[in-house]
Amino acid sequence: MIQRTVNAVNVGDPIGPADFALPLYRLVAAAGGNRDFNSIHHNRSYAKATNAPDAYASTFFLLGTWERVVRDWIGDAGTIRSISGFRMRKFNLVGSIVTIQGTVTSIQPDGIVTLELVSKVGDEVTVGPGQVEVTLPLETEPLEAP
Repeated sequence: MIQRTVNAVNVGDPIGPADFALPLYRLVAAAGGNRDFNSIHHNRSYAKATNAPDAYASTFFLLGTWERVVRDWIGDAGTIRSISGFRMRKFNLVGSIVTIQGTVTSIQPDGIVTLELVSKVGDEVTVGPGQVEVTLPLETEPLEAP
């Protein structure tokens, strides 16, 4: 994993893209993992009976995709300070591939960096745009031996 530093990042730098397939087994595993057993997230017939087009990814799962992309981008020494603007606009349906991508929108000298992310299925934005505020180290520090 690359450790990014605030001095090596520029406004406009890309975040991602990263793809997450949504087969039914992944939605079932996510429901079990986060204990969100609402049937709309893993039972296709039930979801359709509620007038949804099909079973769809939960908020917890989708937040997790954003966190995964951001953590991979910031490296081990970075931190996530806040997420805002995370709004579900469309269903992320079973069988879809959700793509998370974004850009760096601001950089502060103290190491606080703001990212703008979206989730897309095809060309349609399904979540966001939202902002993720992260911290990055000012320079790469050597790892301490255990």
